[in-house]
Amino acid sequence: MPELPEVETIRRDLATCILRKEICAIKILNPKTVQNEAVFFIKSLVGKKFVDIGRRGKLLYLKISPSSKLKNKKSSMYLLIHLKMTGQLIYDNLKDKVVGGHSLSSDSISQAIGGALPNRHTRLFFKFNDKSLLYFNDLRKFGYLKIVNSEELEKILKNNYGPEPLTKEFTFSVFAGLLEGKKTKIKTLLLDQKSIAGLGNIYVDESLFAAKISPLRLAGQIKSSEAKKLFQSINQIIKQAIESCGTTFNNYVDAKGRKGRFALKLKVYGRKGLPCFYCHKPLVRIKLTGRGTHYCSNCQK
Repeated sequence: MPELPEVETIRRDLATCILRKEICAIKILNPKTVQNEAVFFIKSLVGKKFVDIGRRGKLLYLKISPSSKLKNKKSSMYLLIHLKMTGQLIYDNLKDKVVGGHSLSSDSISQAIGGALPNRHTRLFFKFNDKSLLYFNDLRKFGYLKIVNSEELEKILKNNYGPEPLTKEFTFSVFAGLLEGKKTKIKTLLLDQKSIAGLGNIYVDESLFAAKISPLRLAGQIKSSEAKKLFQSINQIIKQAIESCGTTFNNYVDAKGRKGRFALKLKVYGRKGLPCFYCHKPLVRIKLTGRGTHYCSNCQK
């Protein structure tokens, strides 16, 4: 699943590729991907432009240029895009492709997006006035697009997303407060988007390993000194992952031709049976809250 660093990389890429280009056409290939009526969705976007792109956690929100016929211009309209587990966004200017999201293959960009576009994984695509295209692919069909107004967007962000790493809202005091008295396992708590926005399986495993805390520990039993280390590890790892263009699409290229490189820096995720970097004992993988969880049973207490 694309996590905060991957979605932030996508946001930055899209900002260089699609802003202020007129949307000429939209083709919806899977109606369930769009959480509005199709007629409303298309009418709200064709002839318009995306003028800004924001992100909260793993959610992208693209601001739509206002209609000249819109009487109440105080309420802006936004396109929400959530990739969920297997979503991909592919920008194609007919010369090059910029891709972000879930990887289907490790062999090539073409195979990673399922072949020539549109293909069997394509759920929707946009065509812009310069003939470039933006495809939304999704293998498992969990991702979605939805148009909302500014009031709806504010409510969604407030009710569904906690503070995210590297922001002024994510302080140690706030983080410590999230752990206090909780009888939930620490990994489960860190994956809860209402507690902390943007963290997913990869970066939670890596952060817990860096802090030497077992994913099985109860959040409320973690000492202040351990919590401080974990807080610092989360911020450090997310920062490094963003700088490396993320992990889950290391075979794609971003808008500047750079590949995601954080996969090369993973110390525990996906390394079941390999030696721990600290104690050299084999790393283990268990199921926790339905998610594959990687850790060192010797180092992480």
